[in-house]
Amino acid sequence: MEKYIEAFTNSFLGTFNWTWKSILFEVPWYTNYFWGLVVISLVVWLLEILFPWRKEQSIFRKDFWLDAFYMFFNFFLFAIVISGFYKIFFVAIDNLGVSAKSLAFIDLSKWSMWLQLLVFFVVLDFVQWFTHILLHRFEFLWNFHKVHHSVKEMGFAAHLRYHWMENVLYKPLKTFGVMILGGFEPEQAYIVHFMAITIGHLNHANIKLTWGPLKYMLNNPVMHLYHHAHELPKGKYGVNYGISLSLWDYIFGTNYIPDDKGTIELGFKGDENFPKDFLHQNIYGFKRNQK
Repeated sequence: MEKYIEAFTNSFLGTFNWTWKSILFEVPWYTNYFWGLVVISLVVWLLEILFPWRKEQSIFRKDFWLDAFYMFFNFFLFAIVISGFYKIFFVAIDNLGVSAKSLAFIDLSKWSMWLQLLVFFVVLDFVQWFTHILLHRFEFLWNFHKVHHSVKEMGFAAHLRYHWMENVLYKPLKTFGVMILGGFEPEQAYIVHFMAITIGHLNHANIKLTWGPLKYMLNNPVMHLYHHAHELPKGKYGVNYGISLSLWDYIFGTNYIPDDKGTIELGFKGDENFPKDFLHQNIYGFKRNQK
């Protein structure tokens, strides 16, 4: 038990100290995730202001400040709180004799840096795409994921508007993704981190951007808008599940882009009864008999 307590404490304090040092500019700029998030957010918001797709939408759109709070809560406050529990989980796995080496399918250590980063990015994105499908397919998980789909006007900050329980699901599965790579995480993984944040922000932004021919590979605001559509194709739990890559949706037939007017209603059936504030949105998924 002492081992677990020590692991929890060290991880919690380590994450807190790193976040605090990031705010004070006491960590290298390329690993400063706090100010990196701020800069990326401001740049994408400026693009929304200069090149709005839905011109009638306000700069401070509906729930702008709620989404901004979610962004910092999920990425930093909750990350500090949960870090100790993640560490206990990893220690427990290690005690069971399950190692990254035993699950490894690929050894990336001798590959070039850019190839390592590419494989790392693609594998983790596929894991997230698959996890995203689970969030839509299973009612218990969908009741938590409704927080993200309660957005009624799209903007960059909607990217990180999600229930903290999603982190509890995503993290172990992303860790499994790393383990099948032999536990290898490139030293330059911060590049993948900032790429994913930028693409995610753009996907939710009020910008009409398709990437042209690259749309079959990269997710984009037009494609992702229809993921948030109130009315989905008959018999579909969801469409366009891609996180950074649209590739998986085209491969597995979950892609759907009927037009690109950008004026469709967002949300889900019954969202008029969904809580509008942070506290009750995060309680909602734990209640029974949700509609």
